[in-house]
Amino acid sequence: MTTVIYPGTFDPVTLGHLNILEKACLMFDSVIMAVADQTGKQTAFTLEERYQLCKTATENMPKVQVTMFQGLFVDYARSQNCRIMVRGMRAVSDFEYELSLALTNKKLNPDVETVFLVPSLRYMYLSSSMIRQLAALGGPLEDFVPSCVAKALKRKFFVVNA
Repeated sequence: MTTVIYPGTFDPVTLGHLNILEKACLMFDSVIMAVADQTGKQTAFTLEERYQLCKTATENMPKVQVTMFQGLFVDYARSQNCRIMVRGMRAVSDFEYELSLALTNKKLNPDVETVFLVPSLRYMYLSSSMIRQLAALGGPLEDFVPSCVAKALKRKFFVVNA
């Protein structure tokens, strides 16, 4: 049985993330969606909030298990007996960062392989930072994120902007 890990901040989880998960589920027996605690990014949602949103967004995906992790991905992967990391790659702009991440992980743990998946064309441009900015400006969210995330973003930014 092949299990892979799809790690990320998921702040917030988008339809593009879910599209990558769907593709991974077609290729592998199970997928661990691992919500990272610290990634060097300023997050809008806490780790627990991101975890809960990912759980809700994937509840109809039986092959997906949502977890949280702290520290290095390679250490988490080792603890899960997993050797494959799935990453989404939208455009050339993602390539340099993703290649650097894959090579660093390979140096830290030579057993870890990275599989890059490209989202469907309709999600190619989506990014969590763009979604946060759209939410902060009161823009429509329903075409970009699951409904649970749209509601959470509206609550978060309504309270912040009140």
